[in-house]
Amino acid sequence: MGYKESKGPWIGIRHLQSLLLFLGLTVMHIARLNVSVAIVAMTNAESTNPNFPEYDWNEAHKSYILSSFYWGYILTLCPGSFLCRRFGAKVVLFIACCGTAIFSFITPWSISWGGWQVFCAIRIIQGLFQGVIFPCVTEHLAMWSPPEERNRLGAFSYTGTDCGTVLAMFISGMIAKGSMGWPGISYVSGALCGAWCILWLIFASNNAPESRFIGETECKYIESSLEHNEDFHDRTIPIPWRAIWTSVPFLALLVARCSETYGLSTLQAEIPSYMNGVLNMDIQSNAVFSSLPFLAMWLLSYVYLIVADILLKKKWLTLTSVRKVFNTLSFWIPAGCLIAIGFLDEDHKNLAIILMTLSVGVNSGATIGSSLNTIDLSPNHAGILIGLSNTVANVIPILTPLIAGLIVVDEHDSGQWQIVFGLAAIIFFVGNCVFLIWGTAEAQPWDADDYLEQNKKDVETNQKETKKSKSSPKLAIKPPIEPVLEQQITWPERYTAKLIDPE
Repeated sequence: MGYKESKGPWIGIRHLQSLLLFLGLTVMHIARLNVSVAIVAMTNAESTNPNFPEYDWNEAHKSYILSSFYWGYILTLCPGSFLCRRFGAKVVLFIACCGTAIFSFITPWSISWGGWQVFCAIRIIQGLFQGVIFPCVTEHLAMWSPPEERNRLGAFSYTGTDCGTVLAMFISGMIAKGSMGWPGISYVSGALCGAWCILWLIFASNNAPESRFIGETECKYIESSLEHNEDFHDRTIPIPWRAIWTSVPFLALLVARCSETYGLSTLQAEIPSYMNGVLNMDIQSNAVFSSLPFLAMWLLSYVYLIVADILLKKKWLTLTSVRKVFNTLSFWIPAGCLIAIGFLDEDHKNLAIILMTLSVGVNSGATIGSSLNTIDLSPNHAGILIGLSNTVANVIPILTPLIAGLIVVDEHDSGQWQIVFGLAAIIFFVGNCVFLIWGTAEAQPWDADDYLEQNKKDVETNQKETKKSKSSPKLAIKPPIEPVLEQQITWPERYTAKLIDPE
C-alpha cells in the first residue's frame, strides 16, 4: 500500500501531538497527586517549613480530602467522551487544564478561609475538569496514530501519568520544605498547567487535516493508514451502546482496569502515610522515597515499550499475546510485592522501599497491557470506551482511601497496613485472570462505521424472510413410520429412519 512507502518526516507532527499529550498528562497529574504529600506537610509543621499554618485534621478528614478529587472526576468521564466527539480534543483539553490551573492557584487562600471542607470542594471541582482528560487523550491518539505506530505513540503519551506522579511526589516535598512552604505546591502546579495551555493552543490540532503545521505526505500517510475517507471527519458515527455493553472483551477490559486502578491508587494515596507512620520518615525523605517507585514506573514503561515493539516487529507474539503477557507481569508481580510489604517495619526500611519501587515500577506494563486495549477494540469509539471504563474504574479511587481509613485506625500499626496491601494484592490477581481468559486485541465487529445500519438491514432482511416463509404454501408431510416399528428402533436408528424416505 502506498502510505507505507512514504511517512513524511522521521519526527513529524504526529510525534509532536504525542509529546503534547505526554506533557499535558504530566502537569495535570502533578496537580492531581501532589495532595498526598501536601497533606502531610499541612498537618505536621515540624517536618516542613514551620512558617506556614498547620491544621489539626484527623485521619477521616485526610481520607475525605484524598478521595474527593474522584467524586467530581467520575461525573465528567462519560460527558467528556461526548464533548470530545462534539468539539474536539483541542478545546476540551484546554478548558480542563485551564480550570485545573485556576483552582490550584486559589487553593492555599481557600483552605485558610474554609478549612478541610473547602479543600474537598476545590478537589471535587478539579476532578470535574480532569474527568474529560483520558477520553480526549484516547480520542486524540486514535485520530493521530497509524496502526503500526499506535503502541509507540500511545504508550509514550501515557507515560506522562508516570512522569507526573514522580514529579508530584518528588518536587512537592522539596517545595514544602523550602521558602514557599506547602502553599508553593499549589502555585507551582498552577503555573505548569498554565504554561502547557499556551503550548497546546499553538501546536495542537484535532486531526491531521486540520493541522497548519503538517506536511501533505505525513497527512496522507496518517489518513490512509487509518482508512479514513475524505468525509470521515465531517461524519458522526453512531454509537452501538448495546453491542458495547454486551461485548465480552470490553467487559474483561473493564474488570482489569478496575483492579489495576484499585492497586495503583492504594500505592499512590497510601505510600506517604505508610512511610511516615510505619517507617518513620520525615517529609523530605518521605517525598523522595515516595517518588522512587513512580520513577521506576516511568523508566520501565520505556523498557516495556521497546520490548513490545521488538516482539511485534519480529512477529514473535501477536498483539493480543503482548497485551496479556505485559498485563500479567504488571499485575501479579506487584501483588506479590504488596503482600511482602505489609510484613515489614522500620527495621526493614530499605527492603520496604525496594519492594514498593519494584511493585509500582513493574505495574507500568499495564499501559501496554490493558490501558491501550480500548483503541484495539474500537478505534472509532475509543474515546467512548475509555470514558465508560474510566467511569466505572474510577469509582475505585473514591473507595480506596476510605477503605484504608476504616482499616488503618493507627498509622503506626503495621498489622493494619497488611490488610490494606493484602486486599490490593488479591484484587490485582483476580483482575488479571479475567483479562487472560476473555481479553483480546482484535477490533470488534461493532467498530465498523456502518455497523448499526448494517445490523438494521440484517434484521429487516430476516423479518422479510420470516414473513415470506409463513405466507408460502406448506409442504406435504409424509406419513410417519408405523408406531410399532418406531418402538422397536433404538434412538440413533430411529433418528436415521426419520431422515430416510420410507418409500
